[in-house]
Amino acid sequence: MNELTIEEFDALSTDTYVLYDIRSTDEINHGAIKGAIASSAEELEENPPEEKGKKIIICCSRGRVSRDVAENLCEQGYDAVSLKGGYIAWLMDLMREDQEKDISADVEKSIRKKFRKSIWCKFTKAINQYELVKEGDCIAVCISGGKDSMLMAKLFQELKLHNKFSFDVKFLVMDPGYSPENRKVIEENARKLNVPITIYESDIFEAVFHVDQSPCYLCARMRRGHLYHYAQELGCNKIALGHHYDDVIETILMGMLYGAQVQTMMPKLHSTNFGGMELIRPMYLIREDSIKAWRDYNDLHFIQCACKFTDTCTTCNNEETKSKRMEIKQLIQTLKKTNPFIESNIFKSVENVNLDTVVGYKQYGERHYFLENYDKMGELKKEELAKKEAAQKEAEAAEAEKNGENVPEQKAVEE
Repeated sequence: MNELTIEEFDALSTDTYVLYDIRSTDEINHGAIKGAIASSAEELEENPPEEKGKKIIICCSRGRVSRDVAENLCEQGYDAVSLKGGYIAWLMDLMREDQEKDISADVEKSIRKKFRKSIWCKFTKAINQYELVKEGDCIAVCISGGKDSMLMAKLFQELKLHNKFSFDVKFLVMDPGYSPENRKVIEENARKLNVPITIYESDIFEAVFHVDQSPCYLCARMRRGHLYHYAQELGCNKIALGHHYDDVIETILMGMLYGAQVQTMMPKLHSTNFGGMELIRPMYLIREDSIKAWRDYNDLHFIQCACKFTDTCTTCNNEETKSKRMEIKQLIQTLKKTNPFIESNIFKSVENVNLDTVVGYKQYGERHYFLENYDKMGELKKEELAKKEAAQKEAEAAEAEKNGENVPEQKAVEE
């Protein structure tokens, strides 16, 4: 089996190999090995590298999918190897090297200084504008291990230091069955960033693994239910999730194009099944590019999907499933070339909904149709028009009187 260990990889000179990262775009966006070329297994098989003089190193999430890709390239005459353990193994090795570093102070300073306008001010604006945090709140900050939730944890720590009223936070990590490597990455990042996490375990991954239809959707629903339940046990009245501005606008378009509905990801929600609990999204106004810039500036590395089945799960690796959100991302970027305001226009579109101009809508679970009030609206418009006409006649009469023009009735009185 053609595999290259992390130690052997580190010993290579960078001019002797070409590294291909065949993970999904979403995973690569959360972190990648410096110098890696983003590609897919299909692209490498259809268009193999032109140069055969260098070693070809294939990297996937955990070193499983990359084996077959490397083997296929070897059969075509390439010196190709799979990076043993994949990106997770490389990340674990990096964390072992950085184990003694305490970077939390520098990370916190970067939030207050360099990223004050693009991250901190957007965070506090959402807190105030949507009234997400109130005095006496106890908030469970839910950490998945990715860049978004880890940044959210640091933002809440800053908010605790500077806020004008008292509230409490608990940093909650639910382990639904992480692989030991993924759990270690989350724990190590929390240690480096000085985030005091509470971890509780469940068996959700095992429960949904054999589900044929939409296991990822079911997994997400079950995880949220567990988070609500455990947060409530800890005395919390709110859970905070790390969805950002780009998630919001992509959700709006996905609902329209794939769900035939106009709706958005709300900044806060009352829980349906857990009385007195709320869900808040304090990163609602923060752009994903700003989060990436913060991550890279501080040389941080996170995992995208901590599911231990990612490499073998047909749903996680289903191109049709993965491509929908990426297709929306690409559509937005294409539209942005001719209209730089396209993203803010999408975001604001759900703030400016005119119910008088929609055919149907749902409110409080009840469906409504425009014909319900169509005739009534017609009568109201007639009344409104009559009032305008009367007001216009009064204005014309007043203007005529002002200019000394007598109406016929006035002339008759004078005679």
